[in-house]
Amino acid sequence: MTHDEIVQLLWPPDFAIRGTEVYAVLDGARDDRIHQMVGSSDLAWRCLYAGAVPAELREVAPYLVHLRPQALFTSELLSACWGHAWGIWLVSAAPFEEIRRHLRRFLRVKDERGRRLLFRYYDPIVLAAFLPTCTAAELAEVFGPIDAFLVETVGPDCDLTEIRFDGVVLHTKIRAAMDDAAVPRERRIEAMLHTTTEADGQTARATPDDAEWKRAP
Repeated sequence: MTHDEIVQLLWPPDFAIRGTEVYAVLDGARDDRIHQMVGSSDLAWRCLYAGAVPAELREVAPYLVHLRPQALFTSELLSACWGHAWGIWLVSAAPFEEIRRHLRRFLRVKDERGRRLLFRYYDPIVLAAFLPTCTAAELAEVFGPIDAFLVETVGPDCDLTEIRFDGVVLHTKIRAAMDDAAVPRERRIEAMLHTTTEADGQTARATPDDAEWKRAP
């Protein structure tokens, strides 16, 4: 898939009239280059972990980046990441800091037994698996100010799956580079939540102190 085709997937022709922006949530643990690339970007970006994050955690932390279609960073990112599940994309009209505050709420969750879990929702496989298992109330909480999540599809074409919630029903459709018509496709896979381990304890302490989200598996 060419760079221009990928840009068209993220910023379709009618995008400008929607008044929304495209953000990336990149998983630093997926590739050693992510932390350095984000750190040298001139776009708006921030780590989703709060406080004084140790250097070794900064290298594997999740990062929120406000993308611009013509930015050099965007071009370099798309060339390096496409097809390798470096993270997720999202569409929203909300300000950057509001998006960051919202996303930080879900870094830690609790299950029905009160166990603390690290939730790597910025893994596209995890997010695509998790959302269809949520109730309408849970979806409303997860989406919040976000209009749509975008995740790479599994397969050789690496198209995008657009996931939206209309307040009642979760909708998914494929944004295909070679086909202007989005192809609706439903998914329902078992959600994946990662239990905090001793090695992960430092990560949990570096995450936000606001209320943990309660979600029974």
